[in-house]
Amino acid sequence: MPALHTYIVEDSAVIRENLIATLEELACVQVVGWAADEARAVSWLCEPGNVASLLIVDIFLARGSGLGVLRAVSRLSRRPRTVVLSNYASPDMRRTCLQLGAEQVFDKSTDIDALIDWCNHQAANPADCQADGPTGSARS
Repeated sequence: MPALHTYIVEDSAVIRENLIATLEELACVQVVGWAADEARAVSWLCEPGNVASLLIVDIFLARGSGLGVLRAVSRLSRRPRTVVLSNYASPDMRRTCLQLGAEQVFDKSTDIDALIDWCNHQAANPADCQADGPTGSARS
């Protein structure tokens, strides 16, 4: 099963390093890059040679926000599948993220297993997943 080429937008080095290690060990994920702020994430995503099939975005970043990243992704001609992973996954924030194009919103505190399962499902069923479209939040 081919790995999901994944780009991570997360400003906490500890969380980012643990997330990368966890995803690469337990999910069919290959991390191709990361950014700690909105500008770097958007710049990387806009470069024609940079390709990611999955984008994992935190809401609060060192500079800018994950919402800005979601807005920028929505304008790309070649959009990666996008999920949000945040400690701030309130019902209102989930709705906002889904409206901006995120397919799922995962809570860092409670949904890591759900994120791993979701990634593995995407890697195992690429044809099904392309037809799915946005599916809502991991937890309601």
